Amino acid sequence: MLATHAQPALINSLLLRIPTLSLRTLPLIHVTNLRYFNHPRTSARRFTSMSVPTATSGDSPKDHVAGDWFSVPELRLRDHRFFVPLDYSTDPKASSKISIFAREVVSVGKEEQPLPYLLFLQGGPGFESPRPTEASGWVRKACEEYRVILLDQRGTGLSTPLTPSSMLQLKSDVKLADYLQHFRANNIVNDAEFIRVRLVPDAGRWTILGQSYGGFCGVTYLSFAPQGLKQVLLTGGIPPIGNGCTADIVYRACFEQIIHQNEKYYKRYPQDTEIVREVVNFLSESEGGGVPLPSGGILTPKGLQTLGLSGLGSSTGFERLHYMFERVWDPVLVPGSPKQISYYFLDAFEKWSSFDTNPLYALMHESIYCQGAPSQWSAHRVRAEDEGKFDAVQAAKEGRLVYFTGEMIFPWMFDEIHALRQFIGAANVLAEKEDWPPLYDITALNNNKVPVAAAVYYEDMYVNFKLVMETASQIAGIRLWITNEYMHSGLRDSGTQVFDHLMGMLDGKRPLF
Repeated sequence: MLATHAQPALINSLLLRIPTLSLRTLPLIHVTNLRYFNHPRTSARRFTSMSVPTATSGDSPKDHVAGDWFSVPELRLRDHRFFVPLDYSTDPKASSKISIFAREVVSVGKEEQPLPYLLFLQGGPGFESPRPTEASGWVRKACEEYRVILLDQRGTGLSTPLTPSSMLQLKSDVKLADYLQHFRANNIVNDAEFIRVRLVPDAGRWTILGQSYGGFCGVTYLSFAPQGLKQVLLTGGIPPIGNGCTADIVYRACFEQIIHQNEKYYKRYPQDTEIVREVVNFLSESEGGGVPLPSGGILTPKGLQTLGLSGLGSSTGFERLHYMFERVWDPVLVPGSPKQISYYFLDAFEKWSSFDTNPLYALMHESIYCQGAPSQWSAHRVRAEDEGKFDAVQAAKEGRLVYFTGEMIFPWMFDEIHALRQFIGAANVLAEKEDWPPLYDITALNNNKVPVAAAVYYEDMYVNFKLVMETASQIAGIRLWITNEYMHSGLRDSGTQVFDHLMGMLDGKRPLF
């Protein structure tokens, strides 16, 4: 892999069209302004549980409830609630129901216009759709031509939210794990189809925009319900699609990029090298191996390293991480007072993780890579293969860089994070679950007819570039925009430009190569 550790705009764009399945048949790739910098260092089985919903005359009028229009600056919004089966693989009449929330968004004055529909699938897993406060970013751009549907994926936001308090209603680890197994991409797609046939006039097709994990859901949609899709836009969200559990492959690939991101961070903020070591030593020498967090959890050296999850992979993450560490210590107001970590830092640490408000992310994260095989705490196992590099205490004592970790969930987090402590049993059950249904159909993707355009971020810490390219070679007709101008958060940071670029690739405004 080419190591390009330069300013973001140095790879302006690479446009790639993959019309067939073999990488050997790819056309020439047009590369503009590419500069080089040196730096030291089989097909899935058919998805039998995917029962695509259809509208029938027997549908209950209570399946869908629409609210009244309301306003934010330059936008009109309307709320929708749909009542769907928890488990689509059984008789819908026998399955318990959950509520799915979606928000319709249009530009002011376009409420009654016959606009095409665009469904947005949020990243995660376990995070709700954005709440517009004004017309800005990609939403503003999309509303110029579309009726945008912001879906709270099941278990998030207002869609039967699974919170630390609501999940306590399920009284055993096994019951909770059995419930949670229905909150993956296969059923998110089932929910989307349930909504589409009831919301889009004449059950017409819609365009979808999938960010990060939302893009994973988009590839599941292409696999099992392409008849509902007009176009697909993916931003930082092309998943590995091999059979079994691909988590080990993902984490081994991602650890390499994480080390690279750490090195870039310390190169930008060399003063933080010693500060982080000092914090690690302080935590390891504290009673119990850490210090109490405001919520009741504990901050340990391993926990400190998880700041890389948010701090190393987004456009402003380095800056936020640095500003946290510049206020890590309380001032000494009285001579002789003991040194202590500031409440400001401890509070910022907890707020950045979001596990208290979005625990589904921690519980379901590794399962997004599983098809017919267990994850068995993959990230924990892969980290142990080369623990020396990520042993914070050892690194601090030896004067080496203390590496932060990336998008990984470890079993010890369920002991250290207060909001997760009651769910370690269910998490263990999920980690050993073997009969996960398939999420992708490689044969269907090989024969894809739906126009697909994807933004691929070359230095993406969350979605490995090499693995992305392997999957892209299996999606017939996909067009790729490969860039290091943006990080994983490109849609959030420069939504108008990213959305416009992808649409241009599909409507003929961007050249094929």
